[in-house]
Amino acid sequence: MRAQTVNSSAGWRWLFTGFAIFRRNPPILSLLVVVYWFTVVFLNVLPVIGVLAASLVIPGLSVGLMQAARNIERGQSASIQTLYGGLRENTRTLLALGGLYLVATLAVLGMSTIIDGGDLLRYMLASNRTERAAVEDADFTLPALFVMVLLVPVLMAWWFAPMLAAWHRLTLGRALFFSFIACWMNWRAFIAYGAAVVIVVGVVPGVLLGVLLLLMPGAAGLLSGLFMVAMALVVAPAIFASFYASYRDIFGISEIV
Repeated sequence: MRAQTVNSSAGWRWLFTGFAIFRRNPPILSLLVVVYWFTVVFLNVLPVIGVLAASLVIPGLSVGLMQAARNIERGQSASIQTLYGGLRENTRTLLALGGLYLVATLAVLGMSTIIDGGDLLRYMLASNRTERAAVEDADFTLPALFVMVLLVPVLMAWWFAPMLAAWHRLTLGRALFFSFIACWMNWRAFIAYGAAVVIVVGVVPGVLLGVLLLLMPGAAGLLSGLFMVAMALVVAPAIFASFYASYRDIFGISEIV
């Protein structure tokens, strides 16, 4: 297993590669992302086991989306079977990744109680509006920053782990280790990638929407709705495809078994 070090400009390239992959087959990639979301939402609403079930399948579904992006880039077909097919690749390790990620996230949220006495944790775990209203007046700025900092190493360990487990058959520990090391080696590229996402996906569309709302204030509802549809059906699939682009650049297609 060998991770390559890429230059910082690669972070921008990943995002634009994601849009390039999307343009090769917009309908199917948009469909797969919508099915992915509906699957996760459906599992989350199940009583008692919903959150756990959703967490367990997310790594496998993510692999399915990455496989679809890889197929589309190669000019091959992709379908809903491709999405769910990711669940069959090294299934036990992928399920373990999902469960462990849930535990790690809850542990980080739990540590935020040091800062705010548990307000952020209660808000995040609230199951209804009444429970959220009880703590929504609290100042979440400091605990949220604390959680974001602690989540960085967690995200580094999980960024490539599903693909490494599914495509390289790595064990749980090795997948997390090599993912973390690859992100650490390429931290400059990931900072650039984060900046690219914020600018291209957040700032530019936001400014464009603001200008359109100023020019057509009477169509605020329609413009906002069209904006949300575009984000869901165009931007989100491109972002998922950019995840695959980062994997391809750092680990290389030739490494896939």
